[in-house]
Amino acid sequence: MKRTLALIVLLASGMVLSASAQTPAAATAPAGPTKVAVIAFQMAVGQTNEGQRDFADLRKKYEPREAKLKALNDETETLTKQLQAQGEKLAPAEQQSRAAAIDSKKKQLERDNEDLQNDVRQEMQELYATLASKVYDVLQGYVEQQGFTVVIDATASQQQQTVLYVAPSADITKAIIDAYNAKSGVPAPPAGAGVDAPRPAARPAVHRPAAH
Repeated sequence: MKRTLALIVLLASGMVLSASAQTPAAATAPAGPTKVAVIAFQMAVGQTNEGQRDFADLRKKYEPREAKLKALNDETETLTKQLQAQGEKLAPAEQQSRAAAIDSKKKQLERDNEDLQNDVRQEMQELYATLASKVYDVLQGYVEQQGFTVVIDATASQQQQTVLYVAPSADITKAIIDAYNAKSGVPAPPAGAGVDAPRPAARPAVHRPAAH
């Protein structure tokens, strides 16, 4: 179930990113050379101290429901194996009764799992949107202070389409994480207490054209 929750984290971040981190259009283009920065924005949001804390809290909140789902799944699998092993020895009516009970549990498992995913997804969207908006405010202030005129979100899906090379000095992901942590005042999580949230790489991966 932890993998399911981690996957929902990634899906939620992708769904709300475009709504929470839009760059306002400038009235007039500034004169002078273009200075470009690159950031893995989703990773930056997830790896702030506040993001790690909130994602961990969300996981803990839903752990009891995940445990119930696992218990129901284990029970269903056990009953299915028992029916397969004893089926020929049981009366037709008993076989039918047990099969109906297993089918009912499977349907309940599907409903409960769907409900869990929907609840996690909704809460994650709200959590991510709120945090992404605050990180974007820090990003905007940082790029203005540093004189950047263009910022590219170098996520994996966009990277292969838009960026062929990124100089390490242009990757501001860690700088934004550090700046946000300093502003928020949220302490770093204890060692070993991390969550399955997106992690920023030392530098974004780049797509290199095939050699001819």
